[in-house]
Formats: sequence, C-alpha cells, structure tokens
Amino acid sequence: MENHNLTVVNEFVLMGITDIPELQAPLFALFLMIYVISVMGNSGMIILTKLDSRLQTPMYFFLGHLAFVDLGYSTTVGPKMLVNFVVDENTISYYFCATQLAFFIVFISSELFILSVMSYDRYVAICNPLLYMVIMSERVCQVLVAICYLYCTFVSLLVTIKLFTLSFCGYNVISHFYCDGLPLLPLLCSNTHEIELIILIFAAFDLISSLLIVLVSYLLILAAILRMNSAGRHKAFSTCGAHLTVVLVFYGTLLFMYVQPKSSQSSDTDKVASIFYTLVIPMLNPLIYSLRNKDVKYALQRMGNNLCNIII
Repeated sequence: MENHNLTVVNEFVLMGITDIPELQAPLFALFLMIYVISVMGNSGMIILTKLDSRLQTPMYFFLGHLAFVDLGYSTTVGPKMLVNFVVDENTISYYFCATQLAFFIVFISSELFILSVMSYDRYVAICNPLLYMVIMSERVCQVLVAICYLYCTFVSLLVTIKLFTLSFCGYNVISHFYCDGLPLLPLLCSNTHEIELIILIFAAFDLISSLLIVLVSYLLILAAILRMNSAGRHKAFSTCGAHLTVVLVFYGTLLFMYVQPKSSQSSDTDKVASIFYTLVIPMLNPLIYSLRNKDVKYALQRMGNNLCNIII
C-alpha cells in the first residue's frame, strides 16, 4: 500500500465529453466552429476598443479586458479539448494539467470581478453622470483591473501549487474534459481536507463578493431609473442592457452548477454546464455587445470602411 501511494503520475487521462464514437466528428465540428467564432469575436473586440478613438472610455476599457479573459479561458480549454476528439490517447501531461488549471482559475476568476467592476461602472454612469469621468478616471480603471488580475493570479498559484504538491495515486483518470480542481481531488492519496477547504473558501468568496457588487450596483441603478422620466429610463436601460444580459447568463450558469445539491449533480450535467461557460459564453459575449450596442456597431462599420479604403 505504501508503494502504491508513492506511485509517480506523469500524465492524466481525460474522459472527455463523450465516449460514443459516432458523436466525435459532429462534436468536433460544432466546438471548432464555436471556438473560432469566439476567438474572432473577442480578438475583434480587443482590437476595436484599442484602435477606435470613440471607444476610449471606461466602459469600453473594461469591455476590452472582458474580451481578453473570455479569449483566455476559452483558449486554455478549447484547443486541447478539440485535439482530444481526433487522437486515440486522450491524455494530458502532469505539468500541462497544472498549467491548464492555473490559467483557467486566473481567467475564470477575473471574469467574475471584471463583470462586477463593469456593474459599478454602469452605476456611476447612470447615478453620477456629471462626475463619471472624474470617478472613473483612467488611473482608477487601470488600478481596478490590476487588482483583479493580481488577486486572481495569487488564488490560482495558491490552489495549483497546493494541489500539485500533494501525492497522486496510480489511478489517473480525470472525469472531465479539462483539468479542473474538483475532478482532480478524488485522484489524491494525501489528505484532501486542506485543499478542499481552500477551494471552497475562495470559490465562495469570489462568487458571493462579485455577485454582491453586481446586485448592489443594479439595485441602486434601478432606484435611480425609477426616478427618471420615460426618455431617461430608455437611455439608462440601453446603457446597461448588454452588460446585464452577460451577467445573467454567466452567473446563472455558475449558480446552476455550484449551488445545486450534490445529490442532484451528475458528471454529464457538470460537463454541459462547463461547456457552456468555457466555450459558449465567450462566443456569446462579443455578439451580445455587438448586437445591443450602437457604439460598437458604428465602430465596426468605421473599421470596415477603413479596411475597404486601404484595400482599394
């Protein structure tokens, strides 16, 4: 038994999304299309918010970073998942698994806090419009984003290092399609109480604190909107409509996955929810902001016209 506990694990086997051969090719095509749209949409949003002078505002500064983290965690998971559809051995090396987990935690946590910062930004824009550019100065925006990234990097390194310094048993099959913290816990031979507590505390803190900021911001926004005339209400709703849509989809998926009772959870349900927030949401976010935002539409038109002029 002692020798078994000291077995060195050099790689893990990912169970993947499905083991049905007939579904491999259709799912590969579907997820490849989703990933390509996500990369193009988020890359385009990053370029647009950097190059278009009319989008040099706090709202679009945060939107550019939202696109960056969307691109980050979809790329952390997507390419490896796609490769696993076309190879016989669905494996991932020990160190690549640790790297994937670390980057995934950084980006997924950053998404939570950037969405909450964006909700605060919308609150200031609607409730304090005259002081908006003073309160949300360029330096303040940069500091807020830097704090998000630094905190999330700290959490990521803490969880990843703690997890991967523990001993893994000989059994190395991960019941998931990427390296996530919870599916790795059953493979540990060491006492998992400490790492489980760390994951639970940080996951709960990140979700509750960021959601609280969103809820308070939107309650204050709602109170301000109710005091406006009909024209002002319409403008206020259009100002925060796209962000509210993104928030509802993202937090709704996370709450569905993590708040439901353990007895009602299944591996397939977890995988579907994980697919939604790792691949589908990063594809939807730039589409939501493009379709629901006139500034982004006009910026896209200007960029298209400029490209046509260059080509001609």
